[in-house]
Amino acid sequence: MSYTVKPKKSLGQHFLTDENIARAIADTLDNYPNTPILEVGPGMGVLTQYLIAKKHDLTVVELDHESVEYLQEHFPELEGRIVEKDFLKLDLSELFPGDFCVIGNYPYNISSQIFFKILDYKDRIPCCSGMIQKEVAERMAASPGGKTYGILSVLMQAWYEIEYLFTVPEHVFNPPPKVKSAVIRMTRNRVRQLGCDERLFKQVVKTAFNQRRKTLRNSLRSLVGKECEILSEQIFDERPERLSVQQFIDLTNRLENYITQ
Repeated sequence: MSYTVKPKKSLGQHFLTDENIARAIADTLDNYPNTPILEVGPGMGVLTQYLIAKKHDLTVVELDHESVEYLQEHFPELEGRIVEKDFLKLDLSELFPGDFCVIGNYPYNISSQIFFKILDYKDRIPCCSGMIQKEVAERMAASPGGKTYGILSVLMQAWYEIEYLFTVPEHVFNPPPKVKSAVIRMTRNRVRQLGCDERLFKQVVKTAFNQRRKTLRNSLRSLVGKECEILSEQIFDERPERLSVQQFIDLTNRLENYITQ
């Protein structure tokens, strides 16, 4: 039996058809030759083939049964290494006892959720790379002060160095997406403790950017109350996109004693 897999819109599938781009994505993990790799959403294996060629200790996770059957037929090297499950629902610690890297041509409709899950295993994942929607890649790599700088930028950059590697045009996919794509690489930084309450840090960042056009005084008063004395400080004149990761950490520590919820 030999066939090709029909891309499924419901799964956000856009199969990469350009071998050179697939090879370039595989190259992004060359600094981790001895670290096990998890590929998310391999589809028909255009990226998988180059990861196998590099002799990586490779496991793939694929939700689409048709794609799983294709991989089983064309990549016997993956016997016992194909996980037919939803990546977002996986307990990755059951797959890997130690460190591992993550790579993929990620489904665009859940890419942000994928990266937030990566953060749950940040101390086990030294590097994560792959292809996502260009707009999301720009948000992840954005610097303070820009319009694309937001929740994803701050939460990811707190733990990872983000590299926007290159842009990928629409026509190298089947079917072509309506947006441009980009390849990124996330490398774990040296931060092991933020120096603040991590749960509160996320809450402060999300609350601030949920009303990004307002000053921090207006957006964060829901956390501390309208009349809280700390809101008179100068930093609350700023809008959230002006603050660096470290400034959000400092702000979280300043707010901790005033939080009302």
